[in-house]
Amino acid sequence: MDNSDFISSRRQFVGTLTAGAATMLTAMASSAIAAPANPAAEADAEEWLKKIKGKHRIIYDAPEPHDGFPVIWSWVYYKTNNDTGSPDNDLTAMVVLRHNAIPLALEDRLWEKYKLGEAFKITDPVANSPAVRNPYWIPDHGPFKMFGVEGMKRLSERGVMFCVCEMALSVYSLGIAQKMKLDPAEVMKDWVAGVLPGIQIVPSGVWAVGRAQENGCAYCYAGG
Repeated sequence: MDNSDFISSRRQFVGTLTAGAATMLTAMASSAIAAPANPAAEADAEEWLKKIKGKHRIIYDAPEPHDGFPVIWSWVYYKTNNDTGSPDNDLTAMVVLRHNAIPLALEDRLWEKYKLGEAFKITDPVANSPAVRNPYWIPDHGPFKMFGVEGMKRLSERGVMFCVCEMALSVYSLGIAQKMKLDPAEVMKDWVAGVLPGIQIVPSGVWAVGRAQENGCAYCYAGG
């Protein structure tokens, strides 16, 4: 590649990034107007952080579904700590579901109604088609079934802390509302109502990532 080709490629790359950032910022600004924030949930988030406990603490930063690995690694963390003498009450694993991983926090009803598997490119591992249910809440496939890996519901009961980014809920619900010609405020309200039991809504995923580390959690990137 000569210098002119390099400059042209660089300009194209920067232009793509700029356009993408502009689209996201526009969506964020629109959603902030269309979908009111959830101040009660945000206030609860600070209180929720007090559940972090024990000597061994880790945060899994999950901006992508990554075939359920943020869930799998949480189970592995608990299992291997148990195997080496640390009980559940001396452990905290926090999973921050943000960006493209937010559907993992939502109930089956929303996956079917808004075609979340298709929108977020999440394949049902059993049907081998866009998922119309949450495949990781109570999983029945692949490594989960083969190795006895526990899903999000059971891990939450054991003390794994799952949270979901309110900013991403707002942005992506707006995009889907516009695509389906629905009221963005109503779609956001529906998504908030459909967050699974025990999963905390936090102001943003990056907020939670920062707070977790301030509370002594080691950082682990769990994206794709």
